[in-house]
Amino acid sequence: MLDFRLNVFYTVAKRLSFTKAAAELYVTQPAVTKHIQELEHQFGTALFDRRGNQISLTTAGSVLLRHAETIMATYRQLEFDMNALKGESGGALRVGASTTVAQYVIPPVLARFHEQSADVSISMLSGNTEQIEQQLLNSDIDLGLVEGRTHHSDIRYTPFVKDELVLICRADHPLADRDEITLDELRAIPIVLRERGSGSLEVIEHALRGVGLRVTDLTIEMQLGSTESIKSYLGSSRCMAFISVFAVRHELKAGTLKILDVQGLSIQRDFYSIQLQGVSEGLADTFMRFARQHYKRVL
Repeated sequence: MLDFRLNVFYTVAKRLSFTKAAAELYVTQPAVTKHIQELEHQFGTALFDRRGNQISLTTAGSVLLRHAETIMATYRQLEFDMNALKGESGGALRVGASTTVAQYVIPPVLARFHEQSADVSISMLSGNTEQIEQQLLNSDIDLGLVEGRTHHSDIRYTPFVKDELVLICRADHPLADRDEITLDELRAIPIVLRERGSGSLEVIEHALRGVGLRVTDLTIEMQLGSTESIKSYLGSSRCMAFISVFAVRHELKAGTLKILDVQGLSIQRDFYSIQLQGVSEGLADTFMRFARQHYKRVL
């Protein structure tokens, strides 16, 4: 039903590449060029500026992209509503998830949801919280799942599951036989942190301020771009790290990592689902209801 030419334009405009659009849509590059030329002929204006191998949107192209994003969202909602009338839940859902959520929190939900709704097509992008928010603002995804919030005025944040960041060390660490350390001891311990833009780092900073500390008061050995890289680093060092309990369940059960409490310090947070303000995506809402019910049962 959706005009394929509009879909081609939307894909080219988002990727700013005829080649990438052709690969994503499984058509030839000449076919992509032909569809864009037909649209330009229809509207009587150029939609892209072409400079060598680089393209950019013209003013007319930017206007068409804004309308195309609205039309695409409306079409997805239409597809969902028509399937719902038949008692079906088919459709396509584009999800973006920040790193911790993508790796440890949402995969079990995706597996259970697919068992129940195999006719729903779900794609998922990952990145840090700032990147996922930007993908939502760019209409690259319909739903975001993030581990922090920046209070962006165009985004609606809804908590969906609680998490705790705990101080982790190797099981053979010299302090591993302790159940608790003091804040002064924490200052002196080499710490590995996530990178700037990470929701985890934002939550840690907020919790430390609550006990009169700043991140710069800690002995920061390194900042790494993923929880998996931090866990791997801990395996070969005497460092410690604040990591989501979701991310270390298997290691705690196997006894390779250990939690150390920090006197007076508790780092808890909500994971959030995010959608654009004023936008209701039926399939996104259905998925989030399922996700919340899943974690009510297992936690």
